[in-house]
Amino acid sequence: MSRALVIKVTAGEEAPERCNQGFTVAAAAVASGVPVSLWLTGEAAWFAVPGRAEEFSLPHAAPLSDLLESVLLAGRVTVCTQCAARRGLEQADLIEGVRIAGAPSFVEEAVADGAQALVY
Repeated sequence: MSRALVIKVTAGEEAPERCNQGFTVAAAAVASGVPVSLWLTGEAAWFAVPGRAEEFSLPHAAPLSDLLESVLLAGRVTVCTQCAARRGLEQADLIEGVRIAGAPSFVEEAVADGAQALVY
Protein backbone atom coordinates (compact mmCIF):
# COMPACT_ATOMS: atom_id res chain seq x y z
CA MET A 1 0.00 0.00 0.00
CA SER A 2 1.22 3.47 -0.88
CA ARG A 3 1.69 5.96 1.94
CA ALA A 4 -0.44 9.12 1.84
CA LEU A 5 0.57 12.46 3.35
CA VAL A 6 -1.79 14.60 5.40
CA ILE A 7 -0.07 17.97 5.70
CA LYS A 8 -1.37 20.68 8.03
CA VAL A 9 -0.06 24.21 7.54
CA THR A 10 -0.77 26.32 10.62
CA ALA A 11 1.21 29.44 9.70
CA GLY A 12 0.69 32.25 7.23
CA GLU A 13 2.56 35.44 6.44
CA GLU A 14 3.63 35.78 10.10
CA ALA A 15 5.90 32.72 9.69
CA PRO A 16 6.66 32.65 5.96
CA GLU A 17 9.37 29.98 5.96
CA ARG A 18 7.28 27.50 7.95
CA CYS A 19 4.27 28.24 5.77
CA ASN A 20 6.20 27.79 2.54
CA GLN A 21 7.80 24.55 3.76
CA GLY A 22 4.40 22.92 4.16
CA PHE A 23 3.26 23.96 0.69
CA THR A 24 6.60 22.92 -0.82
CA VAL A 25 6.47 19.44 0.72
CA ALA A 26 2.85 19.02 -0.40
CA ALA A 27 3.67 20.03 -3.98
CA ALA A 28 6.81 17.86 -4.08
CA ALA A 29 4.84 14.87 -2.82
CA VAL A 30 2.10 15.38 -5.41
CA ALA A 31 4.75 15.65 -8.14
CA SER A 32 6.15 12.31 -6.92
CA GLY A 33 2.76 10.64 -7.15
CA VAL A 34 2.09 10.57 -3.42
CA PRO A 35 -1.56 11.06 -2.39
CA VAL A 36 -1.72 14.40 -0.54
CA SER A 37 -4.31 16.11 1.63
CA LEU A 38 -3.24 19.67 2.47
CA TRP A 39 -5.00 21.30 5.42
CA LEU A 40 -4.90 25.09 5.77
CA THR A 41 -5.45 26.14 9.36
CA GLY A 42 -4.92 29.31 11.36
CA GLU A 43 -3.55 32.14 9.24
CA ALA A 44 -2.84 29.72 6.38
CA ALA A 45 -6.60 29.61 5.77
CA TRP A 46 -6.30 32.95 3.97
CA PHE A 47 -4.38 31.28 1.13
CA ALA A 48 -7.57 29.49 0.07
CA VAL A 49 -9.06 32.86 -0.89
CA PRO A 50 -8.52 33.80 -4.56
CA GLY A 51 -5.53 36.10 -5.01
CA ARG A 52 -4.10 35.71 -1.52
CA ALA A 53 -1.43 33.12 -2.39
CA GLU A 54 -0.26 35.39 -5.22
CA GLU A 55 0.46 38.13 -2.66
CA PHE A 56 2.78 35.86 -0.62
CA SER A 57 6.48 36.30 -1.28
CA LEU A 58 9.51 34.53 0.14
CA PRO A 59 12.99 34.92 -1.35
CA HIS A 60 14.44 31.79 -2.97
CA ALA A 61 11.10 29.97 -2.76
CA ALA A 62 8.68 28.82 -5.43
CA PRO A 63 5.61 31.04 -5.69
CA LEU A 64 2.99 29.88 -3.18
CA SER A 65 0.28 30.19 -5.82
CA ASP A 66 2.13 27.70 -8.06
CA LEU A 67 2.57 25.25 -5.19
CA LEU A 68 -1.10 25.51 -4.24
CA GLU A 69 -2.18 25.05 -7.85
CA SER A 70 -0.15 21.86 -8.20
CA VAL A 71 -1.69 20.41 -5.05
CA LEU A 72 -5.19 21.34 -6.22
CA LEU A 73 -4.59 19.52 -9.52
CA ALA A 74 -3.69 16.18 -7.98
CA GLY A 75 -4.47 16.33 -4.25
CA ARG A 76 -7.03 17.66 -1.82
CA VAL A 77 -7.00 21.06 -0.11
CA THR A 78 -9.10 21.72 2.97
CA VAL A 79 -9.67 24.75 5.19
CA CYS A 80 -10.47 24.05 8.82
CA THR A 81 -14.11 24.77 9.67
CA GLN A 82 -13.35 26.79 12.80
CA CYS A 83 -10.50 28.67 11.12
CA ALA A 84 -12.79 29.66 8.25
CA ALA A 85 -15.53 30.76 10.66
CA ARG A 86 -13.12 32.88 12.72
CA ARG A 87 -12.09 34.68 9.54
CA GLY A 88 -15.62 35.07 8.19
CA LEU A 89 -14.87 32.75 5.28
CA GLU A 90 -17.54 30.62 3.64
CA GLN A 91 -17.30 28.05 0.86
CA ALA A 92 -18.22 30.68 -1.75
CA ASP A 93 -15.17 32.75 -0.70
CA LEU A 94 -12.66 30.01 -1.50
CA ILE A 95 -10.77 28.92 -4.60
CA GLU A 96 -12.68 26.34 -6.60
CA GLY A 97 -11.75 22.87 -5.44
CA VAL A 98 -10.95 23.83 -1.84
CA ARG A 99 -13.34 22.43 0.75
CA ILE A 100 -14.15 23.32 4.33
CA ALA A 101 -14.09 20.47 6.86
CA GLY A 102 -13.55 20.00 10.57
CA ALA A 103 -11.35 18.14 13.00
CA PRO A 104 -13.18 14.80 12.63
CA SER A 105 -12.25 14.75 8.93
CA PHE A 106 -8.65 15.62 9.70
CA VAL A 107 -8.42 12.86 12.30
CA GLU A 108 -10.00 10.35 9.92
CA GLU A 109 -7.42 11.17 7.25
CA ALA A 110 -4.48 11.29 9.67
CA VAL A 111 -5.16 7.86 11.21
CA ALA A 112 -6.03 6.07 7.97
CA ASP A 113 -3.93 3.03 7.15
CA GLY A 114 -0.75 4.12 5.41
CA ALA A 115 -1.16 7.82 6.23
CA GLN A 116 1.61 10.04 7.57
CA ALA A 117 0.62 13.37 9.13
CA LEU A 118 2.98 16.34 9.04
CA VAL A 119 2.36 19.69 10.72
CA TYR A 120 4.06 22.95 9.75
